[in-house]
This record gives sequence, structure tokens and C-alpha cells, in this order.
Amino acid sequence: MKFLERKVIKEIKRFINTDDIIVLHGARQVGKTSIMKYLQDDLTAQKKNTAYIDLEDLRFVQLLDSGTQEFIGYLREKNLLKKSLLYLFIDEIQYLKNPSNFLKIMRDHYAGRIKLLVSGSSSFELKSKFKESLVGRTVNFEVYPLSFREWLFFKGHHLNLGQKVISGLTTEELKKSYKEYVLYGGYPRIVLENDVSRKEVYLQQIIDTYIRKDIRDLAGIKDILRFNKLLEVLSEQSGKLLNILELANTVRLARPTIENYLFLMENTYVLKMLRPFSSNLRSELFKTPKIFFYDTGIAHLLWLKTLPRTILGNMFETSVFAELIKRPPTKELFFWRTQDKKEIDFIVRKGKNIIPLEVKLSQSNFNFTAMKYFGDKYKTKAKLCVSLEKDQRTRKQSAHQISFIYPWEIDRELEQ
Repeated sequence: MKFLERKVIKEIKRFINTDDIIVLHGARQVGKTSIMKYLQDDLTAQKKNTAYIDLEDLRFVQLLDSGTQEFIGYLREKNLLKKSLLYLFIDEIQYLKNPSNFLKIMRDHYAGRIKLLVSGSSSFELKSKFKESLVGRTVNFEVYPLSFREWLFFKGHHLNLGQKVISGLTTEELKKSYKEYVLYGGYPRIVLENDVSRKEVYLQQIIDTYIRKDIRDLAGIKDILRFNKLLEVLSEQSGKLLNILELANTVRLARPTIENYLFLMENTYVLKMLRPFSSNLRSELFKTPKIFFYDTGIAHLLWLKTLPRTILGNMFETSVFAELIKRPPTKELFFWRTQDKKEIDFIVRKGKNIIPLEVKLSQSNFNFTAMKYFGDKYKTKAKLCVSLEKDQRTRKQSAHQISFIYPWEIDRELEQ
């Protein structure tokens, strides 16, 4: 099957000929290995010297853990160290006992001879094993499940979503596609599978084999039933405020235990805690966060035990979160809520610009009060409401200077 190029590849290629160690972070099964192999094939097609090491093979783990000299000897035996630069791909680098030391020595002693491109499936393991000695030596990229733009590309629709008029697909067809994206999520294998029953089987395998197993192994979790219950309760709460005390009572786990599990889930790319926006950094850091799963398909199966046929409001909001978080990291993301419960789903900060963004399945359910209050308080130029069903009446829109957009128009609006 022809590889379908991901957006992140363009960013990675900008650093392909620098001395930086390229590091790909991300959950399992989101496509890191495919990206690495695509890059290797691309370089090989350019007559470049490449090698690929998969640390799922324990023989390579033992080889690299034995030291750089042993590994360099192996490369020489395989006639991989030539006059030309070797582009060396190492998959699942976190399996090494001390990847930081290995990479530092390789980078410092063999720069100009070996270019390193590595991947890791757990941010927690990488952060705990990557020491300060690697500061200034790496450039990091996070690989997520597919964005909707990538989803369309994988489905064979080559569209410029930056255009106001979409040719090739009507708005109704795009709505139908986005609904499918929300229901089943963005894991590449799930997107490429057309049979819904098989989608469900593959998603359950990702949950059982990677999410539950990886976190259990990292934390040494013994009370598996309560941990699984916590995962299920959290999936139902995606897009909602996190109440740890309520969670503790529901799943009968101590608060410190839940906080530890949440830390691990966040650092294995299962979910993210979104912090509230405030002009006061101290208050921003100590207010209650909201939680979001990175993938709606995973959240649906954990929560409902099956893939639904209709979109639920909190999962539509979760899908918009997933779209926003996959944007360039120069844009910070928050939510906003006052003591009297005025709330805006997302606040995007681009330098000095602050953009409030509300999410409603139908525009008719939108309440202007919170958006007007926020706009007056922070003097925002742009105000956005993301919906799948637009109200054709525009009087309120022009009166309050609010742009009502579809999810696939977010990028275009935020780039203005």
C-alpha cells in the first residue's frame, strides 16, 4: 500500500540535514514507525546511506545497551559506516536502559558521520531517561492520531481546506465525513478500515494491548479492575471539568493514586488536562482543569463499550480539542470559566492575540453572553463558534462580530 504522507513529515524534513537528533514522540499505533520508514525510503531513493534498528527486537536492545563501541562495531561489520553520512533510524528508543547517554555519545562523537532519527511511545519514559545532557542536541516532534485534514487525505480526498469554497466535496459531504471522524477517531488503521465491526475490534486491541498494558507496566499497577474503571469513568468525562475527589469516591482509589495515574495517562498520550485561561498565571495554575482524550474512537469504546451511531456533544468538543492540539505548538490552548459559570470551551493564544472559541453541535444552541463578556474584558478581535449545523440567520453574528464556522475551517480562521 502506498504510504500517505503526514503533515508532520514536512516539519521533520526541515531538520533532516542538521546535526540535531530528531525525536518522534507519540502513542503507539499513531504512525511513528510508518513515518520513520517513509523517511528512510525517501532518503534511500535519493541514494543516501540509511539503516533501521527496531528495539522491539531484544537482540538490538542488548547490543545498544552494551555500549556505543559495540554498536559502532556492528555498523562496521554490516558495512554501514561509509564515507557518506549514515541516516540511522532507531524505533522505540525508550527500551534502552540509558538512551540519553547512548544518544549523547553518538551525537558528540559521530556528528557528520551519523544522523540520528529516533522514536519513543511514552513521553514519561523518555523524559525520565532523557537527561539534561541532551539539551541542545535534540529537536522533538509529537505524532498524534490523524487530523481531519489528514483523515480526508487518507480517504482519498485531496482538498485545500483553506479555500472558502470547497470544490470536489459539498458541505453536506464534509459534514458526513466529519461525523465519521468523530465517531471512529483518527488512528490510521481505523481510518483505513471500512468495516465498522473490524474498526471496533482494532480499537479494542489498541486499548487492551497498548493503553492498559503500557500504563499498567509503567506504574506497576496491581489493582487492575479499579484502574480499568478509572479509565472508563474518565472517558465519559472527556470535555468536562476534572473532579478528583468525585473520581476517588467513584472508583475507590486514593487521591494521590489517581493523580499518579492521570500523570501517566497524560504522558502516554491517552488524555490531556487542559488548564483554565487567566491573565494571572498563579490563578491559572491552581484552578480545576478539564480533561480531553486525544482520540474520540478510543474514548467511545472505553465509555460505551461500542462505537455509537450519533455524535454526543462532549465528543464533538473532544474532536475539536484534538484538531486544535495538533496545530503548531506556538499556539497555546486553554479553556475559560468564571465563578458564576460563564464558560468558553477553548481559548487560543497566539502571541499577544487571544481568540475565544465555543463549540456547539448546532449553532442554534449558542449563547452569546459568555462570548460577549470575554470579548469586552480582553478586547478580542476574533470570536469563533464551531458547529456542524449552522443557522443561516446572520443578524446576531454581525451584531456580536462572531464567526460561525465548521470544524474544517478552524485552521483558516486562526491563521488570519
